[in-house]
Amino acid sequence: MKDKKIKVLVVDDSAYIRALLTEILNSDSRLTVVASAADPYEARELIKKHNPQVLTLDIEMPKMNGIAFLKNLMRLRPMPVVMISTLTQEGAPSTLEALELGAVDFLAKPGADGEGDLEYYANLIIEKVINASQANMSARERSKDREEKSVQEFSDIKGKHLSPMFICGIGASTGGTEAIKSVVTRLPERSPPVVVTQHIPGAFSTSFARRVDACSRVNVYEASHNQTIEAGNVYIAPGDSHLRVSKHGGRYVCVLNKEAPVHRHRPSVSVLFDSILESAGNNAMGILLTGMGADGADALLRMKQASCFTVVQDEATSVVWGMPGAAVKLGAAEKIMPLTKIAGSIINQAYK
Repeated sequence: MKDKKIKVLVVDDSAYIRALLTEILNSDSRLTVVASAADPYEARELIKKHNPQVLTLDIEMPKMNGIAFLKNLMRLRPMPVVMISTLTQEGAPSTLEALELGAVDFLAKPGADGEGDLEYYANLIIEKVINASQANMSARERSKDREEKSVQEFSDIKGKHLSPMFICGIGASTGGTEAIKSVVTRLPERSPPVVVTQHIPGAFSTSFARRVDACSRVNVYEASHNQTIEAGNVYIAPGDSHLRVSKHGGRYVCVLNKEAPVHRHRPSVSVLFDSILESAGNNAMGILLTGMGADGADALLRMKQASCFTVVQDEATSVVWGMPGAAVKLGAAEKIMPLTKIAGSIINQAYK
C-alpha cells in the first residue's frame, strides 16, 4: 500500500533541535521526517533526493542563513516552509521577511521549559506542519499577476463622499501578513478607518505594523488602548490582546483587553467583528482573509445578518482557505473576491 504520510525535511544547525523536531514530527502518524540537514547546502541535496512536501527551516545558520536559502528555494522550487524563529522583537523583521518571501508559517525555537510546555510545543508544530502541507503555494503568484492596478480602481468615487462613521474590519491568520499588506497598500489616503486582527505573536505585531506603514499611503498603527479611530488610518491588534471597537461621544476608539482566547486565539477576529457590529450597526464592512481554522466566520455571519457588507478572500488567492471557507459554508459572505479586488471593494462601500 502506498505511504500517504506527509514527508518533512528538517533544516537546523543544532543537532539537538534536529533530533527533537524529528522525534516530535515522527510521533504523529500523518507525518514522516525523511531526513534532516545541518545547513542549506546539505538541505539542497536532500530536497533533490527525498522530494519532501514540507520544510522546517532555521533562520540563523552558518554558511548560508535561512532567508538567503528561502529566496533561492522560492525561485527554483517553491514548497511549503515553516520557519523556526526566535519569537522576539529582534527576530521579528527576519521572520516577517521570510513570510514576504513565501514561507507559509513560523514557530518559536523549542525550549526545555518543562514537560507541559514541550507537549504544547509538540502539538503546535505538528499542527503547523500539517497545515503547511495543504497550503496553496500558487496563491501569491496569482495575486502578483494582478498587481497592475491600484489607484485606477478608485476612479469611480469622484463626486462621492466618504460615509461618516463607516468602519471596516479585517481578520486573517496563516498567510495573512502578506494578504493584509496587499490590501492596505492599495488603499488611497482618504480611506475609511480599518481595524485589523491578525493571529500573530505579541513580539511581532509592532514590527508588522511598521512594515505595512512604510509602504502604504494610509497611516498604519499597532493599536493602543483608547486610541481614537479616524479615517485614513489602519489599526492592527497587538499580538497578545483582543482588539474591540467602542463608540464614545460620536467617535470610535480602540479598546484592548487580555480576556480569555476565543476560538483558541487572542486576538480573535470574532471579538473584533462582534464589537464593530455592536458599535457601528450596519454602517460597517467585515472581511475575512486567508487563515487556518474558523475564527471570525460566526461573527461575519452575524454582520451579514445585520445588513453589513461582508467579503471573503477567494480560494485561488488564499494561502489557506480555512477561515474564508468556513465563512462561505455558513453563508456569511456577501462576496467572494480575489485579494487584489478587496481594497477597491472597501472604497466602493465607504463612498456614497
